Order: sequence, then C-alpha cells, then structure tokens
Amino acid sequence: MTPATSLFTPVEADLQVLADNLKQLVGNRHPILFAAAEHLFGAGGKRIRPAIVLLISRATMLEQEITPRHRRLAEITEMIHTASLVHDDVVDESDVRRGVPTVHSLFGNRIAILAGDFLFAQSSWYLANLDNLEVVKLLSEVIMDLATGEIQQGLNCFDASISIETYLQKSYYKTASLMANSSKAAGLLSEVSRETVEHMYGYGRHFGIAFQIVDDILDFTSTTDTLGKPVGSDLKSGNLTAPVLFALAQKPSLEVLIDREFAQEGDLEQALEIIQDSQGIQQARELAAHHAKLAIEHLAVLPPSESHQALINIAEYTLSRLY
Repeated sequence: MTPATSLFTPVEADLQVLADNLKQLVGNRHPILFAAAEHLFGAGGKRIRPAIVLLISRATMLEQEITPRHRRLAEITEMIHTASLVHDDVVDESDVRRGVPTVHSLFGNRIAILAGDFLFAQSSWYLANLDNLEVVKLLSEVIMDLATGEIQQGLNCFDASISIETYLQKSYYKTASLMANSSKAAGLLSEVSRETVEHMYGYGRHFGIAFQIVDDILDFTSTTDTLGKPVGSDLKSGNLTAPVLFALAQKPSLEVLIDREFAQEGDLEQALEIIQDSQGIQQARELAAHHAKLAIEHLAVLPPSESHQALINIAEYTLSRLY
C-alpha cells in the first residue's frame, strides 16, 4: 500500500506553493486574524482537498501546464475547508484539533467566529475573481451545504430513528460537497468535456462520502493519540454515525442508552461495547469500500497519467487507514 507521504508526489511542489500562498492571501492588515490564519495554515493537516483539486487539474491538462486559476481554486478550497473547521470547533467546544490548540481556545470564541467569517469572505472574493460564473455557483453552494450539514447534525442529535440515507446526506453536505464541487470546478477550468466534468464531480462525491465514513469508523477503532480527540467523542455528543446506525438495527438495547443521552454512569462505555460487539463497524467498512470503488470508477474517463494513478491511490489509501 502506498504510504501517505508519497500519495501527493505529482503535486508536491504545487502544495508547497499553496502553503506559502495561503498565509499571503489572508494578508496582515488584521494582526489577530493574521495570527489565527498563520496558526491554522501552519498546523499542517492532510491538505487532501487542495491536493485532489491539483491532481484533477494535472490529470485533465496533460499536454499543458495548469493555470493560475487552477492554483487559486485549490487555495480557495482549502480556505473554505479551514473556515468550516474554525466554526465547527466553536460549535463542538473542541480545544484541540490534530493535536494543536484550536483558534477559539487560543483567541476566544468571538475571534474564532470572526476568523471563520473572514476566511469565508476572503474565499468568496477570490472566487469571484476567477471570472467563471459556473465555478462561483458551485463553490457558493458548498458554503451553503456546510451550514446545512452542521444544522442537520445539530437537529438530529441523539435521534436513534435517523436512517442511513439521512446520515449519508449529512455526510455529503459536511464533507463530500466541497470535494465534489471543487473537483468539478477543476474540470471546468481545464475546459474538458461536460461528461468528464460530471465524472470529476462523481469522483469527489463518492470519495468524500467514503472519507467521512472512514473518519466515523476511526472514532470507534482508533486511539485518542491518533485521533487527537477522545475515542467515541462523536457518540458522546449525540452525533450518530454509520457504525452506530448499523449497530442499532441489530442491538435494540443501544437505543435505550442513546435516548437517555448516556445520563447514567457507565452508559457511554456500555454503548461502545455494544457497538464493538455488533456488525456495525464491519458494515460501515463495507459501505466506505463501496463508495471508494464508485469514486475510482469515475476516473476511467481520464487518460493514464501519474496524477490519474495518484487519485486512485488516495481513494485506496483512505480505506487502508482502517486496517
């Protein structure tokens, strides 16, 4: 299996330029916002979203160099993602992300919310300057979807009756929409056929859903050190993900614990044991594998290239994180 570090080899130099540019894009007119942005963009992270944009750009522009607009799209994608994380951390009251203190734990909620708003506004301004109305519409829809997903998650807290379909829809809004629409936008900027553009959307959509399911499984199977947050924290906060929903279908006793929101001592530990004892995690793995396979199938329209292969490897690597 390809190690994580070499997944982005075809766009490694592009990602280095992106990292330098992100700090410049925020500008230093507002010292606190600049400090917050520097903290965010310096925290590393997987950079998987801009990497996908850059790989699709290169895979669809084989004979030519990618354009400054492709590069700007990758930067906008990372800015939108980062803005959503800042707001998510305030909503979830998370003090740490990827082992690094969150913006609101360092600067307070007010600055964190303003920093998130500022990043959304900056990304919208740079988006408008791409002068491509269809791309503007696609990425504007993402910003709406992120908010919709967060609201949906809040409304469905501790609701044991939600279906897998509802969960997948929320996963699309929260994670896959950005990947799907930015992948499609990269195809549009490369001026490939409409059919290829739609396949790029399909890749991003199914990859994003697989990616989210894998993240949700790791909440039960990983360690606190690896996750950078306590194991089972999604469940504790009432966010019922694929492993839980599959387990609920087999273990009705789990519903009692969820309905009373783990109010009694030992409830959460008991719920985690029930999930481990069910087929929930295995069924969630199969669902993730199904979406990763669909993502790879959408790449068949692209000619063979190093970037094309890297997009396949990323989808396969996402599943390999489970084992």
